[in-house]
Amino acid sequence: ADGGKLLVVPQDGSHWLSMSIVLEKLWEKGHEIVAVVPDAALFLKNSQSFTIKTYSVPYTQEFVDQYYQELGEK
Repeated sequence: ADGGKLLVVPQDGSHWLSMSIVLEKLWEKGHEIVAVVPDAALFLKNSQSFTIKTYSVPYTQEFVDQYYQELGEK
């Protein structure tokens, strides 16, 4: 079977934790994967399994980190 090309627009957080495992398996089967993610994110990081393309958002990485830290304290 030939691998296909996949474009992924993931949600950050726990959704991404599950999806990244699926993407890893698809990559192992020969698929080429591009993930389009915001330039400030919690879990959306680079991987050997897929290419990351970022887009600008009106908030910073520091804001994201602080927001989730404060959320965890509540």
